[in-house]
Order: sequence, then structure tokens, then C-alpha cells
Amino acid sequence: MNREIRLDYRARPSALAFMARAVRPSPGLKRGGVPAITARWRHRVEPAELQRFHALSGLPEGETLPLLYPHTIGFPLHMTILTQPAFPLPIWRMLQVRNRIVQHAPLARDAELDIAVSIAGHRILDKGAEFDMHAVVRQGGSVAWESVNTFYTRGRFGAPTAGAVVPEAPKVSPGDTAQWRMPSGGGWRYGGLSGDYNPLHLWSGYARKHGFAQAFFHPQRVLGQCLARLPRDDGLPLRLDAWLKGPVFYGAPVAMCSESGRDGTRFSLHVEGDARPAIVGHLRPATESILA
Repeated sequence: MNREIRLDYRARPSALAFMARAVRPSPGLKRGGVPAITARWRHRVEPAELQRFHALSGLPEGETLPLLYPHTIGFPLHMTILTQPAFPLPIWRMLQVRNRIVQHAPLARDAELDIAVSIAGHRILDKGAEFDMHAVVRQGGSVAWESVNTFYTRGRFGAPTAGAVVPEAPKVSPGDTAQWRMPSGGGWRYGGLSGDYNPLHLWSGYARKHGFAQAFFHPQRVLGQCLARLPRDDGLPLRLDAWLKGPVFYGAPVAMCSESGRDGTRFSLHVEGDARPAIVGHLRPATESILA
């Protein structure tokens, strides 16, 4: 990384501002890497906003904030980084492919969350490039929660990074199965929480132009629907690894296979009987660094 950019926000970053920047030309991925961009925001949890999150994610309310709440509420900071003029590639070419989340300590429902997101690194692959975004949430000065969100873009960017390893999704054997129909809407309301107004999640006409049957869910909202149907694990530190493999359409019938063992619970979500999973996840105790 060859340049440092720090973005400090006193309030939620404006979606209008960063979505307007998304149409600007990008400098391209050049030799020497990408800028070291960090974005930070202190967020006070509001009861109405938290209630809206629970309603949209399907996660039940509890005494503390759920695992996916900081990921959703901190996502506008990801958007501000991906739409920075110095970021090498346009956001509309970026696709979320993996999430890695670790909850170190409980977060109070009325907490003030000190959220910081930075580019942790990138790698060149045979047919594309990946960028890792590291988010950290501090409460009372200590790290209580963190994540690594990996974005992929297709293309040719030179020689692959030596030793680059792309984690493979675990295999999930048919075991316990839950079946339900996904909600029929809510994309705009969830975009209001996450700052992600990607038209693929909002307009079926736009989605069809890009090869999809219709508009589809934000992936973290689908993860909430999955976690809500798994055995609850309140032990900390807790880690969730998720592979985002395909779209989950609004109103679609889905089935989730899951299996539990000594190393936690693995699960895979399938849309309308498709043998290929749309999402694969592994929920387990955290025993290593999230950046390992």
C-alpha cells in the first residue's frame, strides 16, 4: 500500500454522497498495491433502528446485540472506502464472496460503537482480484467485535499473488433440514440500515439485465434468516465464516441443511431445490486470529 487516507465521520456516512462517487472513473489496479484507506464512525444504537434490524434479519431479540448487527450497521463505512476516488476499481464490479466475523465480547443494546474499517490487503488471482476489508468495533476501548469482508472482481490483473490461498467452503452433509419461504421484500429498508443500495437488491428489471431472474436479498440478511434457525450459541468468543455463492430471491422457497459437531455447526442454504448452495456457513468457537 502506497498512500494513507483517513475518513472520520461524525454521523452515518451519506449514501447519496458515496453512491454518487460510484460513477466516477477508477484509477485501475496498478503495480504497488492500493491506498491504505481507513474509515471511522461512532454509532449510538437506537431502539427503533435495532427493532427494524431484527424485523428484517429475522434474528430474535436478546439481552445484547446480535452477531450480525455490527456488520450491517458498519457497512456504510465499507461503501465509503469502495467508492473513494483513490480505490483502484469501480464498486459496481465488486462482489461480496466471503464474510468472517468474530464476536469477542457482548455488546450492550444501548452501546456507543466505535467502528473502524480499513483495507487489510488484496491478492491477484488467475481470473480476478480479491480485497479484504477489516472492520473493528470497540466498546469501552476494547475490541468487542471484528470482521473481514472479502470482495471479488473478475478480470486480468497480471501475475497471481505468490502463495495466495482462497479458503474453500466446507461440505455440509444432509442432516437437520429447515424449510421456509423467504420474505417478499424489504430491500429498500435494509439498504437504509446498511447503506447498500445496489440496484440488484432493489429492481428486478435491473437484475434481469445482468443475468439474474429477479432482484435478490442482501447476503447478510439471508445469513440472519439462517442463524435464526440454528441452535443458539451464546459462548464467546464466537466465529462465523460464510461463503456467498449465489443469489437468494425475494419470496423464494429455501431449504437449509445443517450438521453440528465438536467444531461447531456447518450449514448450507439452497434455493428452490437447487443442489448448489447459495450460502455456506460455519459457526464455531473462535480459536485463532481473524486475519490468519
